Amino acid sequence: MTDKTTRGRASKVDLLPPNIKTQLAMMLRDKQFSQAQILEEINDLIRDCGLDESYQLSRTGLNRYANRMEKVGARIRQSREVAEVWARQFGEMPQSDIGKTVIELVKHLAFEMSSQYAEKGIAEPKELAMLAVTVQRLEQAESLSHKREQAIRKEMAQLAAETAEK
Repeated sequence: MTDKTTRGRASKVDLLPPNIKTQLAMMLRDKQFSQAQILEEINDLIRDCGLDESYQLSRTGLNRYANRMEKVGARIRQSREVAEVWARQFGEMPQSDIGKTVIELVKHLAFEMSSQYAEKGIAEPKELAMLAVTVQRLEQAESLSHKREQAIRKEMAQLAAETAEK
């Protein structure tokens, strides 16, 4: 299935009341229910709420929504795994190295975004401007961090020299 641009019409799931959407999300996450069972239960809830028949979900509509939610869930799980790895790694790093690593990570993300824009040909001027500002601020932060580190080293060297003289 390809990513296609639509005119922004809300799906039937998007139009459901919050309590039914919550129930749908819980049932999809549970994995003990088949999509047929979920469809039957959600359509029963729609009827019980007194909503019009036009709110009833179709098999394909539910499947599209379930696939979309699974993709979102996979991205969230992947993000959490990456965050766990970084958190473990940060726990073992000195504070200055953490800052450098974060700066490099954000630079990498900016590069990835710009690459995606170039591939898809969807570079919006506003988004490119925001990327440019982000990279500029990262460079400034990196420069400031480097200057601070040099000042600390210089101060430590002076302190060591003074201690050695005594």
